[in-house]
Amino acid sequence: MNVLVILLTTLLVIEHVCTLDNGLARTPPMGWLAWERFRCNTDCKNYPDSCISEKLFKDMADRLDGDGWKAAGYVQVNIDDCWPAKLRTKDGKLTPDPDRFPNGMKSLADYMHGKDLKLGIYGDMGELTCAGYPGTLGHEKDDAETFASWGIDMLKLDGCYSSHEQKLTGFPLMTKMLNQTGRHILYECGWPLDDGHLPPQVNFTLVKESCNMWRNYDDIQDSFDDVLKIINWFGDHQDVYIPAAGPGGWNDPDMLIGGDFSLSYEQAKLQFGIWAILAAPLLVSVDLRTIDPKMRQMLQNKKVIAIDQDPLGMQGRREKVDKDFQVWVRPLSKGDQAIAVIYTGTSSGGAAAYSFTLSSLNIQNPASKYTLYDVFDSDPPEQVGLNTTITFNIYPQGIVMARASPMQH
Repeated sequence: MNVLVILLTTLLVIEHVCTLDNGLARTPPMGWLAWERFRCNTDCKNYPDSCISEKLFKDMADRLDGDGWKAAGYVQVNIDDCWPAKLRTKDGKLTPDPDRFPNGMKSLADYMHGKDLKLGIYGDMGELTCAGYPGTLGHEKDDAETFASWGIDMLKLDGCYSSHEQKLTGFPLMTKMLNQTGRHILYECGWPLDDGHLPPQVNFTLVKESCNMWRNYDDIQDSFDDVLKIINWFGDHQDVYIPAAGPGGWNDPDMLIGGDFSLSYEQAKLQFGIWAILAAPLLVSVDLRTIDPKMRQMLQNKKVIAIDQDPLGMQGRREKVDKDFQVWVRPLSKGDQAIAVIYTGTSSGGAAAYSFTLSSLNIQNPASKYTLYDVFDSDPPEQVGLNTTITFNIYPQGIVMARASPMQH
């Protein structure tokens, strides 16, 4: 039997026995993730408040709990790379760095659970993590059992230091191991990203059967150019991505970075709004202790979050690109529609006007009249018909986003 036949046979077996069985992520997960803001800073001597440590994650949990984040739906506190000791124990177990996590992961998970928050952790299906810490290859069962025993609620599994064939079998294998622990652990895999992130190369049917969420593109950097690259990638490949998303499994365009160093308020608002249109996980990566209150209030906007968390679970679509304008539409439950227009230009003359009608947006089963209101503004709603001309005035590199609800006759 040749190698290709063996691989295909293995995949067929995995597909039948390793379907994810945790009932989680019926709407996109929300919370906080360390990576973009704090990276792999392990120097706690010189940077005690920003190194990857027990203290950092407790500090972020306190802010989620006390500053309105949890009430808005942000409940995950997610550790990324660089948390373990450099070597496994003699019996092959992962263990947190003892200096930076002196009380261990079980204690940290208990701390989160005491605040009605959830703890996420990071692993890699290869021999090493991306930052060179112990990987999971050959330790899948042990690691799944270890995470479950600690009370971990979410696992992000990367794919560094592994071959293409190992990715095809390794991500579903961890699905099986997590299922066998009996603990429901939300599972994010880097499968499409680590498989070259070109949609024709990715079996999204198998991905969704194996994972609750999956990264589709490179790591986001603290840059508005990166935000636009990701948005355009999702728009360019939406015919592949949209059918893959839905309750239980979500495309992940990566972290929200508003409140870090580079994005203006309007740019951060644009990212937040399009992430909601994309039905994306909302994982902020910012220092919650120092974030500007205006930025915090924007990221806790319940009207935008309601769009992201809509139970219909349909990912939105880019309907138009018109020079520096893009129009995005997302179908919502009860016939509602979320409509976002972004202006990527930098005109110095103030807001730029963009006009459209609902009839031009390819809305399925449209109503004759809608109530339309701006989710970022407090202006009163207006009543519009399918052919009413609607004009949005959009700041440079900004967004106007509205929700349209069918009017009852």
